[in-house]
Amino acid sequence: MEASLSLPFRSARPRLHQAPTTSFVTCGLRNSTRRPLWRSDVLSTEAIQAVQSLKLAKSTPRLNHVLGTTLARLLKSDLLNAFAELKRQNEVDLALKVFEYMCEEEWYDTELTLRCDMIQLLGKNKMVALAEVVFSGLLKEGIEPDTRAYAEMIGAYLRADMIEEAMQTYEKMKAAGRTPNEFTLMILIRNLEKAGEKDLVQLVKRDCVEYLDSPKKFLEEVDRKHPKRRSVDLV
Repeated sequence: MEASLSLPFRSARPRLHQAPTTSFVTCGLRNSTRRPLWRSDVLSTEAIQAVQSLKLAKSTPRLNHVLGTTLARLLKSDLLNAFAELKRQNEVDLALKVFEYMCEEEWYDTELTLRCDMIQLLGKNKMVALAEVVFSGLLKEGIEPDTRAYAEMIGAYLRADMIEEAMQTYEKMKAAGRTPNEFTLMILIRNLEKAGEKDLVQLVKRDCVEYLDSPKKFLEEVDRKHPKRRSVDLV
């Protein structure tokens, strides 16, 4: 059973709350034109050690102490890379803990990519209610999610077979003026066809004509990767 959520805000800053057996997430962001913090594909020694320490302390009474002492010593880039590595390893509980820590940092408000990564990880693990809180945190501070944020939330719903919610989010995405990209259209077509939602499939395919430069080529590629599907109809 997925955790219930608590949504207190302190001075418009997000806070995450940890229950005895699971994580509670509340977050948001403020608009900024600053570029995201630098990240590297190569983990530093400090980031590697932090990930190892957290994994060793996982499910032990020492975890909160390790979090407080280990993360406080990391540079911003190392902290972000440690989070990315935990995400790569699908250590969702630890990633939530690190995300909670980063929500209190001064630079957190500029990190839209971080929110998208968190929504993606939660969606992958079908923790939809928590993903919704991360996503809605953007709206609570008056910030319209970008294309990727919408796409990750749609993906989270689709993984949980929540077709209606996925389509509602898709419509909100278009209404907000965010152009659906090939990734969004691909996952919608794939999952709607799997669910037997023929009318919705045709709706999304018609949108391909409107939003993509080469819709026929794109839909042919969809059929090539998934040959059991019927030939696409662009009319």
